[in-house]
Amino acid sequence: MALTQVFLYLQLLDLLTTLVGFKVGAAEASPFIRVMMHAGPALGVLSSKALALALGGVCVYQKRMHLIRWVSYWYGALVIWNLAVILAK
Repeated sequence: MALTQVFLYLQLLDLLTTLVGFKVGAAEASPFIRVMMHAGPALGVLSSKALALALGGVCVYQKRMHLIRWVSYWYGALVIWNLAVILAK
């Protein structure tokens, strides 16, 4: 249960830091997310978070918690990266 909470918090932190990054002039690095942002930056990031949460739900349903753990490490690093970009602007 704690691992899924960490995953959810990291999704929220990634969403918030990405949106703040957009406000200070940062650009999206992921080509996949950039395609999703054609409808608008906030909508693109929100749809990517919805997809991430759906995939996380599939992992929990299939009891593949090791995947949630690895993805959480990735999102933790991504949040740190977003914060570094925000502070550099």
